[in-house]
Parts: sequence; structure tokens; C-alpha cells
Amino acid sequence: MADNKKFYMTTAIAYTSGKPHIGNTYEFVLADAIARYKRSQGYDVFFQTGTDEHGQKIELKAAEAGLSPKEFVDGIAAQVKEIADMMNTSYDKFIRTTDVYHEKQVQKIFKKLYEQGDIYKGHYEGMYCTPCESFFTESQLVDGKCPDCGREVQPAKEEAYFFKMSKYADRLIEHINTHPEFIQPVSRKNEMMNNFLLPGLQDLCVSRTSFTWGIPVDFDPKHVVYVWLDALTNYITGIGYDCGGEGTEQFKKEWPADLHLIGKDIIRFHTIYWPIFLMALDLPLPKQIFGHPWLLQGDGKMSKSKGNVIYADELVDFFGVDAVRYFVLHEMPFDNDGVITWELMVERLNSDLANTLGNLVNRTISMTNKYFGGCVADKGAAEAVDADLKKVVDGTSAIVDAKMEKLRVADAITEIFNLFKRCNKYIDETMPWALAKEEDKKERLEQVLYNLIESIKKGADLIAPFMPETAEKILTQLGDGKVTEKPEILFQRLDIEEVMKKVEELHPPVEETEGEETVVDIEAKEEITFEDFGRMQFQVGEIIACEEVKKSKKLLCSQVKVGSQVKQIVSGIKGHYTAEEMVGKKVMVLVNLKPAKLAGVLSEGMLLCAEDTEGNLALMTPEKQMPAGAEIC
Repeated sequence: MADNKKFYMTTAIAYTSGKPHIGNTYEFVLADAIARYKRSQGYDVFFQTGTDEHGQKIELKAAEAGLSPKEFVDGIAAQVKEIADMMNTSYDKFIRTTDVYHEKQVQKIFKKLYEQGDIYKGHYEGMYCTPCESFFTESQLVDGKCPDCGREVQPAKEEAYFFKMSKYADRLIEHINTHPEFIQPVSRKNEMMNNFLLPGLQDLCVSRTSFTWGIPVDFDPKHVVYVWLDALTNYITGIGYDCGGEGTEQFKKEWPADLHLIGKDIIRFHTIYWPIFLMALDLPLPKQIFGHPWLLQGDGKMSKSKGNVIYADELVDFFGVDAVRYFVLHEMPFDNDGVITWELMVERLNSDLANTLGNLVNRTISMTNKYFGGCVADKGAAEAVDADLKKVVDGTSAIVDAKMEKLRVADAITEIFNLFKRCNKYIDETMPWALAKEEDKKERLEQVLYNLIESIKKGADLIAPFMPETAEKILTQLGDGKVTEKPEILFQRLDIEEVMKKVEELHPPVEETEGEETVVDIEAKEEITFEDFGRMQFQVGEIIACEEVKKSKKLLCSQVKVGSQVKQIVSGIKGHYTAEEMVGKKVMVLVNLKPAKLAGVLSEGMLLCAEDTEGNLALMTPEKQMPAGAEIC
């Protein structure tokens, strides 16, 4: 137990390009559960969250909406805050990167780093992904697409300021090697070391001139500070960091952060860029950065056009806040993506919440009122069956503590519900209704109900960080010496067919007009000549073997027979095809693409795919049976 020991934790700040869906909201809830747990352990917790509000993508979104960028982000930031509040998150600070104090500190940080030689002016020429706000070299692209999101990239050239990342790379590598807890889970650490740090860091672009919605570089105002240097520094500006000054007492107390909680997709920015920025500012590094997995829609990527985007407020309308909190926390594995569907939500509500927990509380209170007028006491009428219940109840707290220390939140919740399941089993073992029929068993019956009430109270205390409203309702109903006269139903069972009917009304699928084909318009590229096209050699290939690339979550490595040759081709299509279903396919291949290494694996060509507006891919295959090696012209 800590004695007012400080614990400063943050979420990633939500990007204000649109309303957060349930996958985004999960991080708020996860952070809140950890913060509440730490407070229950006696920690003095400061929990910060907020919004990231600058960048080209937001400038474009605002223009599409006919609003100024500030008007646009004001609206989205309000939505983000409303959702965080609705989900009962107990944050202490909600920062916006348009806050005046933050913007002034970012300008001071940029100038300090420039004056000490860590930032210099140059020109950037490379491929830019607008959704990810990131530049990439040709060698970093996967099948010519953004390696992070898989979308199209565009060539970009502009004057920019750069940060000398390599200056601090060795120091960061040493820190990671000597602090095994710094990046969690371990798989994220290995990814950062093997894919980025050990191969060598390139200097990082930290300003832009091609758009204006950002914090101006005060000594060179045609530049705006690039989004990551702006966004990441919120973790220190939010608690009163003053670049070149003393900083507030709060900053001196809270920094370094004890935990940065982020999504796995932005782990590189937090475990490489952010620590290096801190080193340049001569500040200690955060103690731990945890890259949590994603919460995915069960039938694929969430898409507004498919009508399958799930928002937290809609789920709350159906199931209630604590049921949604329980689901997203319980269904997310430690190191793998979780899945959410309406059907699974109903199943968990009915089985875990209404039955295992709700019914347990309801019948315990009902029996206590029926047999003893709502008041029971410890009669000392113990039997052997009580010992195992006591062992489970007393032992659960230590197990939950151990799970939470490792941020295994889902496992901790499972242990608490095992306690409730053990209470239900205890009722079946002791059969209070049978004891009530025998007058000489009255003390034993009272003891059984007393044991149940005390066990459920301990379970409610443990579940409070995860389901705070439910825990309070349970403890209020069980009372202090007397249970409530009429138990409140904690969770109402739902009919899956009725729920799905309402969901279809809420999100009707987009239907194509009969006779019309859905079309996709993409940005036109520069015209080429027939001679340009003639330099590219396309042939039919047959995939004779395929396997996953071990160092990547997106790549498949195929052995493709093209005529009498076999070429090895690496493609970023793992989210759309399994290695097994690739084998035997006839595909269209760009044969004379210069070989390149992707995730350390040599690729000797490119498989051609089509992509729709939702990012779904389909391999291009010949309409009729064609031999491997046939020329495509």
C-alpha cells in the first residue's frame, strides 16, 4: 500500500478529425480503470487526457465542413469531452493543444532546441501520408503505400526544420536495454528496437510550410510546428512545464510520468520521438509507456458507409455505462486485438452481468429480507464448505493486485468475476431455502447469508475501479447492518433479436441503387507516355507458397511462379488474406520492380490489388484461365 505516493498518468490526446468511435473511447475507460485502481491503493493520482487539434488533416476537414479550423476543433473537442464524461472517466485535467499556455510553451521548446543545435533548417523531399501526418522514404513504404495505415501517399517537397534524431539514438537504446519495464508489452519494445532504432534513425521533420493550421515558429512564422512535436509535449505543458523557467510546483511533483497509455499504432512516436525530445530538453524519461491493442468491429473495419461504426453513446443507450465499461475492459486481451459486436455485448450482459452478478446480489438480498428481516450477523456457525469460499474471497485481492501491477486489466476483472461465481456456487452448495425449512438450522442459515453478503461486499470493492456505479449500487443495497428492503435490478436481460432490430434501424446498411455500380474517384497522378508504360512488365503469376512475415503484422511473403522463374514477393495484405488462402491463386504481377527489403525480407516484385474507399483490398486475377507467365498488355 502506497502512502500518498504520486502517480501521474496520461492517455494519448484524441485527434480532433471526427467523433471518436468505441475503439477510441476504450482508451479513456482503460486509463480511468487504472487511475481508480491506483487511488484505491492509496496513490495520489493525477490523470490527464485531452485533444490534439492541429495539422493538415484538420485544416482540410474544416474546409470541407465550411468552418474555420478553430470552429471545427471546438466542436469535436466538445464531443470528445462529452464522451469521456459520459463514460464516467475521472480525469483531473483535459488539455487542448489550442490552449494558449501550451502553444506558447511549444514555441519556446522549438526555439530552445533550435538554439542548442538539435533543430536545423533544410528541405524535405519524400512521400507524405496526410491521415497519419507522416513522411516516409521510398524504402519505408509497403507496396508503395503508407506502412502505418496502408493508404496512398503523395510526393512532397518543402522547406522544413529537422531534428537530429541520431544524436540521441545510442542513449535511447541504452535506456531501453537497461529499463525493461519502459516499453510494454515486450512485443512493442522488440518492434521499435528491430525496425527503427537498430537500423539507424533518420532526422525528423518538425515543421511544415504547406499548410497554416498549427503553432507558428515564432522566429520563422511561415513555418508551423509539425504535429508530433506539438502534440507530445502536452504531457509536460499540461502540468506546468516552463521551457527555460522554473516550472510549476505541480510539474516538479508529477514529472516524470509514471505511465503513458497509448494505442499500439502510435508507439513509435511515444517510444522514440518523445524520449529523444525529453533528452534534448534535459528532462527525465517517463517510467513506462504501454501500447494497448485495438478494439475492432467483429465484421471488419468500422465504416460509416457500411453502417457498422459503433459509438460509445449508442452502446450506453442500449446497455448502460458500466456494462459498456465492463465489456471493453474485459474483452481486450493484453497483447492482441479485441473484438466488439452487438451480439457479443448482449451475450455478456445476459450471462456475466445480469446472471452471474445481478442475480447473485438480488437473491442474496431477497433471502436476507425473507428469512431475517434484512439483518444478519456472524453466528460462528461455520462448516467446512465456508473455508473454500473464504479462501477464494481473501485470495482474490492479492491476485487482482498482481494482475493490475502488470496492467493485465482483463485478467483482473476475470478474477473478480470468479469470486462472484464462487458465491453462486456457495448458494448451490448450502441451499439456504432448504436450511430455512429446519428450525434448528436457523443460525446456520444466518451464517450462510452473512458469509454471502460479506463476500459480495469485498467483490464490489474490487470491481469499483472498473464498474464504479455498479459497485456503489451493490454496497448501498447491502447496507451497513441491514440490506435494502427491495433489491434493485442491476442489469436487465435483453433479447438479442430485439436489440439487433433496433441496431438495424439505427444503422441501416447503405444500399446500392439497382443497375448502378458503386464508383471510386481517386486523385489523378501525373500523365505518363506509352514509353513509360512500356517499361513496366506485367505478367500472370501463380502463388505456390505463402507465409506470414514474422517481424510484421501486415506483410505476407509469397513465392510466385512466373513462367519458369519463381519470385519472392512481399505484400501488405495480411489483413485481407491468410497465407493459406493465397496458395494456388493466379495473380497479376509487376515483375521488373527493383528488389527491396520489407521488414528485412527481400521482395522481387509487386502483386496488383484494387482498393475501395474503406481500405478493403482485392487481388487482381485474370478473368479466364491463363498460364503462369502470360504477359499482361
